[in-house]
Amino acid sequence: MGCAAAAPTLVCVKRVKQDEAEEWDETMPLPGDIIEGFAEKDGDDDDDDDASFVAVKGRSELSSQLGKMVQKVETIWVKVRRGDRTHKLRVRVVADKSYILHKKYTIRAARDDRHIAVLGDLTLEKCTTLQEMSRRIVNVAFRGFNRKELNYDWKRKVDTYLPDQASTVVASILFMPFQGEYYIEATISRCMAWFSAAVSSGVPLVFVNIQTEQIVTSDKTNQNGKEISRGGKQQNTSTSVELVQGIRLWFLPGVEQVLLEMIPEPGETRFGLDIKRTDEGFICVGEVTKGSAADRAGLQQLLDEANLTKHLLVISRLEGKSVMPSTVGSAGFIHCCDHNEIKDALASAMEGLDIIQLHIMAWPNQTRPETPQAIAPATLRPPKPPL
Repeated sequence: MGCAAAAPTLVCVKRVKQDEAEEWDETMPLPGDIIEGFAEKDGDDDDDDDASFVAVKGRSELSSQLGKMVQKVETIWVKVRRGDRTHKLRVRVVADKSYILHKKYTIRAARDDRHIAVLGDLTLEKCTTLQEMSRRIVNVAFRGFNRKELNYDWKRKVDTYLPDQASTVVASILFMPFQGEYYIEATISRCMAWFSAAVSSGVPLVFVNIQTEQIVTSDKTNQNGKEISRGGKQQNTSTSVELVQGIRLWFLPGVEQVLLEMIPEPGETRFGLDIKRTDEGFICVGEVTKGSAADRAGLQQLLDEANLTKHLLVISRLEGKSVMPSTVGSAGFIHCCDHNEIKDALASAMEGLDIIQLHIMAWPNQTRPETPQAIAPATLRPPKPPL
């Protein structure tokens, strides 16, 4: 049996040799900072010319590059990533005194000789944990007040304000950049084209927000430069690690999600609904059999209304599980629910005459059949003041 592949690592600030944490600020290298590049330019010139920054591949290589610059310039610029943002910091190159036999170099804050960074090759998870610690320390320093922990009755609040716990109210889909694509605008364009196409086809989505999201990708290659399979030999291999920017689109699956129950009766062999998948990866109801469990649940009424209003009758969840598309990969394929698997789940439930619950995306002014209480975004808004 082969060993599990090690998680890819990034060059990161593990800690700083500066005990006075209240003196930290965002212009200094902070624990968790992911070092993406450096530029050999002196002074206060922090222009936006990213082409002048040399990419960082590993801690040892960075130490070697810093050693070459230590005698040339007083300060350099490093580009670091914190969360979904990049920052350019002016720093000084100094010898790392923790290494005696082999001289290595690191960086320290430009305006504080005590603030020396200890660098390491860490996983993204570890970097993120350290970044959160640094964020709390820096934020507390700026506020000047101690923070306290507040006990919160989560169970009561969820039961009261989110009674349909199978509906998360909001949903999202992650768009990866294509291979060789380095500009976030192209990913945003595809994201919004997908959303516009879905809405134009009749899927009643409501736009909420988009945000960048950093993703670590890695490719393993053998000594001939060919990609290897997971089960292949791992001698003479190298791992190429890249930090890319994806786009996450947040949306409401309809103005609300209507919960319906399909209750089969003895002698029935089907729930009585035919489903199909849209080009954008959503599952919708195409036809309902008269007198079936689906018809008794109100699906025929909703389908007739959807046809009149030019909407699709889209299923967002089946038995509490999302059936909406989740990811668009770097090859352009949409990762979505297999509608054949949904058909198998319905057939299995019918064999045992089990009740099936599903959520339908609602459009504005949609007629409500006699169904259990639906959970809507409006439920989450402050109550209206009395007249």
